Amino acid sequence: MPDGTVLAFDFGEKRIGVATGETLLASAHPLAVIRAESNDERFAAIGKLIAEWQPVQLVVGLPSHADGTPHEMTRLATKFAERLKRRFNLPVAFADERLTSVDAEAQLREAGRNSKSAKPLLDAVAAQLILQTWFESPHHVTPS
Repeated sequence: MPDGTVLAFDFGEKRIGVATGETLLASAHPLAVIRAESNDERFAAIGKLIAEWQPVQLVVGLPSHADGTPHEMTRLATKFAERLKRRFNLPVAFADERLTSVDAEAQLREAGRNSKSAKPLLDAVAAQLILQTWFESPHHVTPS
């Protein structure tokens, strides 16, 4: 993989958390939360981030049940990743995202945020954890 910026996504039907990191540093940071009703609006917002950050790689969190079996959100996240790849012609990888929202809530609580003040940041922090998992994983996840 070439050195450069990576953007990661915590896909949700209502919100998409976004994080960024550099391959050389292997350190992820929360970036934004996309709140858009239509797919066109979502992909327009993603397109602006891609134009600004010029990533060499995209990463999508792959949700699954605790035992690793897929569910409906697994299918939707996989479809989202396929659309990213087609639309932006960038490589897309997956990272296991089991428990990232729980971990993100815990991190925000530790930083002194209550649940109300943490909610706007939650998806971006979850995306940060997804990207950090991807950086630290020698075996990248592929959908079942």
